[in-house]
Amino acid sequence: MSSSIPLHRRTALGLAAGGVLALPSLVRAQAARGPGNWPDRPVSWIVGFPPGGQTDFAARMLQAPFSRTIGQPVPIENRGGAGGNIAVEQVLRARPDGYTLTVGNIGTFVLNPHTMQGVNFDPLDLVPIGLMLQSPVLLLVHPDVPARNFQEWVTWMRSQQPRGIDMGTTSAGGIAHAISEKLRGRLGNPVFNFIHYRGSGPALPDFIAGRYQTQFEAPSLVHGFVQEGRLRPIMVTSRTRLSAFPNVPTAEESGLPNFETGAWVGLFGPRGLPTDLAQHINAMLNIACRDEDARNRIAERGEQIGGGTMEDFARRVRAEHAEWGRIVREAGIRAE
Repeated sequence: MSSSIPLHRRTALGLAAGGVLALPSLVRAQAARGPGNWPDRPVSWIVGFPPGGQTDFAARMLQAPFSRTIGQPVPIENRGGAGGNIAVEQVLRARPDGYTLTVGNIGTFVLNPHTMQGVNFDPLDLVPIGLMLQSPVLLLVHPDVPARNFQEWVTWMRSQQPRGIDMGTTSAGGIAHAISEKLRGRLGNPVFNFIHYRGSGPALPDFIAGRYQTQFEAPSLVHGFVQEGRLRPIMVTSRTRLSAFPNVPTAEESGLPNFETGAWVGLFGPRGLPTDLAQHINAMLNIACRDEDARNRIAERGEQIGGGTMEDFARRVRAEHAEWGRIVREAGIRAE
């Protein structure tokens, strides 16, 4: 017996239930079709960083569900270099037709314009399409540090003055460096002897070996080391505790209020991308973000899948661009 519910209403009900991936292929194709019959060919994602990092991880987790949703392949091209700026410049030169997009992060779009010399683009020129992943950061110590919580760490850190403590970062002018400076300002500007690396790959082995004592890092990149006891997390900068690290208190719980901060990864399009097309791509991204496997795999690593409106994401980018610009100026942060 055929249903009495009209096809367009049945489609809407399926989308509202988040079950677009389980709908018949015909309905999936109708959901994917956007302005100008977009997409009628593959949609490229240009990732501004090499494989293995957080930004590439976000792209890989959402690549398959996004491809299924739009009914087209989504090839990923890694164009690392200059803190993601190379990828941004490539997309800025692309036709604004929705077939070339970039996957970037808070460093590229919020910090680089303030910390890098010679950045010849305004990140606000690009079109923020949607949030893909967001992540608080963990404050970690080497196991030799006699501190098991933030207040004990503060006591130990002050005992190391005036020489100061050795603080690692994954890049000069990057988000870990900026968060470290934000913390330093909150604590009265004690001495942090920064040791800057070019990514988590070279930094973490030195951290584990004890070359430096403290670092902010994404939960997804240190989960295994924490489980093995080679690093110790003492605080997380999220509003609530992470399911992957249930015993690690938040900054608020640790006596550091209003320190909710972290990193994010988002999808951006070239300037001139029509608003109706950008809104449609955002809708497709939101469907992909409901994919259960992607959500679970991201949560297992202590991070959160994205989603939400274009407008909310654009407001976030603009607000953080202003906030971190102030911190960068006050601390004199410069990229290398």
